[in-house]
Amino acid sequence: MFKGAITALITPFRDGKVDEQKFADFVQWQIKEGIHGLVPCGTTGESPTLTHERHNQVIDICVEAAQGRVPVIAGAGSNSTAEAISLAQHAQKAGADAILVATPYYNKPNQEGLYRHFKAIHDATDIPMILYNIPGRSVIDMKDETIVRLAELENVVGIKDATGDLSRVGSLINKLEGREFCLLSGEDATAVGFNAQGGVGVISVSSNVAPAKVVKVQELCLEGKYEEATRLQNELIRLHTAMFCDSSPAPAKYAASLMGLCENELRLPLIPLLEEKRPQVEEAIKDLGLI
Repeated sequence: MFKGAITALITPFRDGKVDEQKFADFVQWQIKEGIHGLVPCGTTGESPTLTHERHNQVIDICVEAAQGRVPVIAGAGSNSTAEAISLAQHAQKAGADAILVATPYYNKPNQEGLYRHFKAIHDATDIPMILYNIPGRSVIDMKDETIVRLAELENVVGIKDATGDLSRVGSLINKLEGREFCLLSGEDATAVGFNAQGGVGVISVSSNVAPAKVVKVQELCLEGKYEEATRLQNELIRLHTAMFCDSSPAPAKYAASLMGLCENELRLPLIPLLEEKRPQVEEAIKDLGLI
């Protein structure tokens, strides 16, 4: 099962193209810092603005650079089921350890449509799948009953929960009735509370720039040392807040550029972090000794 600190990777660009070397180097640095897993081509990786060719290229680079040292959970979400299947099939062929599939955005399918969407992807592949519930971006909320139905499928192994509702953790655990299913937080700021309720990790934006510190928080949680985990989490709150002071991943990319990890380049309609918001990010990473 997947657990601990898992980075929702940014995708480095240079002159409008994927910066292959920077991305490979970034993956290597993440592993050196102790990260427990990697998610290429999630929304933090700007997957909506990657062509299918470039999306698959990023997955390939990540798998090759990781060399099996940590799990690679490839983003394979789309509001087109056929497109999601194609991305998932490539991830499996590339050697990814799992896929992360977000609820479809804009279409607003009902709960039965959601179930059929994920089941179709499941049936077209043979790779572990982590569901991704993020109503703040996709508008729809996948209900517990739908998640439980999907958990009955052989390769649906967990969920990334970005609802921000910590009560959902216990509620879902009760409905799963002891079934093995990994619950991962999709929000850095509430990850410790999420774990205290029964979660096993976080898919993190902040770990793009502070992987070792996010790893330490998660390891303390896994050891049941919640008092220590909370103290360290409180030290990171300023960073967690700064990472969402503007549309993600603009703050993370700006921070990473200050650290020499990538260029401060995004793809439209996203733009680099606004000048007036940059001091918030600068101060947060300076406080942690990252620059």
